[in-house]
Amino acid sequence: MTSISRRSFATGIAAAGAVAILAGPAAAQVTITVNGSGGALATTITKVYEEPFFKETGVKVRATAPVSLPKLKAMVESGNVEWDMTELGGSDVIEATKGGWLQPVDWKFVDPDNKLPEIAKRPNAMVTSTFSTVLAYRTDKFAAGKEPKSWADFWNVKGFPGPRALQNSPVGNLEFALLADGVAPDKLYPLDVERAFKKLDQIKDKVTVWWTTGAQHVQLLIDGEVVMTSVWNGRISPLRKEGRPVAINYAGGSLQLSYWGIPKGAKFPKEAMMYMRTRLDPEKGEKFVSEVPYPGFVPGLIERLTPEVARDLPIHPDNVAVQFQFNPEWWAAQRAPLTERWNAWLLQ
Repeated sequence: MTSISRRSFATGIAAAGAVAILAGPAAAQVTITVNGSGGALATTITKVYEEPFFKETGVKVRATAPVSLPKLKAMVESGNVEWDMTELGGSDVIEATKGGWLQPVDWKFVDPDNKLPEIAKRPNAMVTSTFSTVLAYRTDKFAAGKEPKSWADFWNVKGFPGPRALQNSPVGNLEFALLADGVAPDKLYPLDVERAFKKLDQIKDKVTVWWTTGAQHVQLLIDGEVVMTSVWNGRISPLRKEGRPVAINYAGGSLQLSYWGIPKGAKFPKEAMMYMRTRLDPEKGEKFVSEVPYPGFVPGLIERLTPEVARDLPIHPDNVAVQFQFNPEWWAAQRAPLTERWNAWLLQ
């Protein structure tokens, strides 16, 4: 990941402020509406990004929730667009692109020095957070140096005995099965569905819990009900800080991306892009990941963090190198029929 200097970012912020000043007195009265997930995440975003953004530019941010793709579609098609920016999952940004509901991002304005990696940029959206589904295990159940290190180890019940858990969904599990069967991460898509289900047949009776929430898989590990499970990376960091005997391995993890996009017909697109640019401030990014371990690809962020904190994040170069990038395009077309097949398979 390419680093960005404080000086170059400060220059960018100054330029953004200049835009507000040059726009005249009314610019200080601009309020952009940003639609997101809400909850604790929104509280952190307000503190780390929105309040400093107002001080730097005079532009206020009004947060709304929840994210709603149907509402985005309705607003754009009716011409009554309330949001200036909205959060979008991977499959959402694809559908919004196909529908023509987003306007292009001016990357020369948002990323003038071209510091963002290509994975973080789409023509009409920017990655602002990442998370991974990875393998987690109880460290007190395996001898040092003999911990599970791959999905092949998850499937190896003789070498790594004990009850297991997986999410109750074909999404991710088909990929993990193929990785366990020897498919290279960069050769996963399009998924060989028959091969994946055949591999899942081998582990099905060893999976004691098919979890449905993040809180559930955390509790399974805390209680020792399972020795290993698939997890969302951010759920494990707090447990490790508490001294719980748990660890994760990013090898074969599913790296997923979340985006910010500007609806077509937004009232304040330039101010929205100013806000988008402030999300690239590594100092703010450092504050953000201290509370929420789901960072975007912020240039210079990894270099600011302690090695321990950095290695725990999905975007650490070592972790990116061993994960596969989840393919929402493929799943957008296959999710419904494969979910039906998955549910039938569980009942067999």
